[in-house]
Amino acid sequence: MATIREITRAYCNRSDPLAAASYFGTFAVYFLTLWLAVISFDTLWLMLPLAVINALSGVRLYVLQHDCGHHSLFARAWVNDWAGYGLSTFTLTPYRVMQFNHNQHHKFLGDLEERRSGEIHTMTLAEWERAGVWERLGYRLYRNPAILIPLGGIFVYALRYRWPKNTGRVGVTGVLIHNILLIAWIFLLWALGGANALIVYAITVFVAACTGVFLVYLQHNFEDTYWDRRPDLRPDMAALQGSSALDLGWWFDLATGNIAYHDIHHFNANIPSYRLRKCHRALRDEYGLRVIKWPEALRSFTLKLWDEEHERLVPFPRRAAGHLVAN
Repeated sequence: MATIREITRAYCNRSDPLAAASYFGTFAVYFLTLWLAVISFDTLWLMLPLAVINALSGVRLYVLQHDCGHHSLFARAWVNDWAGYGLSTFTLTPYRVMQFNHNQHHKFLGDLEERRSGEIHTMTLAEWERAGVWERLGYRLYRNPAILIPLGGIFVYALRYRWPKNTGRVGVTGVLIHNILLIAWIFLLWALGGANALIVYAITVFVAACTGVFLVYLQHNFEDTYWDRRPDLRPDMAALQGSSALDLGWWFDLATGNIAYHDIHHFNANIPSYRLRKCHRALRDEYGLRVIKWPEALRSFTLKLWDEEHERLVPFPRRAAGHLVAN
């Protein structure tokens, strides 16, 4: 672990030119594709792909805001903060509260006693066995990807982030200003492009929200992830083993700002997104860092409960001939 940490430090140097290219380049793609999608509204075969590209650039903007929250994108902390504020209207995510909540997530990663700080709630197998009918039904619905991804994405980004958890603790004023700016942005879209612009924007927000939940789920929900209870909890193991590395292709990495190499990010959050991919590849072969490809990524959505005895994520159990067996 000490050797890996030492190697990751070599990738922590911030580059303002690279950061600016990523920041303003992503904004350029975002505004250009949004405008092109609106003016091609009546040409469905052109508008929809443009809307998808716009949504993915919105996801990338969110990753850059996440970097700013760690002060890892630009060299100076104040530049990161102002850049984060500049991104927040277009990511639908108030900056300061996002920063606080995400740092809590890093602090309590893999801690079974602090699961409220996680982004996707996970029950243990023992909790499931003790749960009543209604609690099980609610959890089944919650973990169903047909509900979790589309409805969960819209709920979180369009509704929940208008007043995120810990708003009262971090800053009400910042959230209110954020919401006013978001309303002004939507009004500007309507003023410039009418109903067509609002429809295109709704499509891009929906696709971006679904992509965001897809990523958030896979970052910590896979068979060999890591959970434990204090005092046995090991933060270094929670970072490397409890976070995934999704190698889903170069285009996927480009669209998501390399955030899919999440194990290295949790192990050393000072690495900028524009160095994560290179850092992971430098460590992957020598230290056996695990990589998830598309088949396993999709199969991970069948895993629902943490089995503390066998230390793995498992599907819902089912009854057969009086015995519990895995799905």
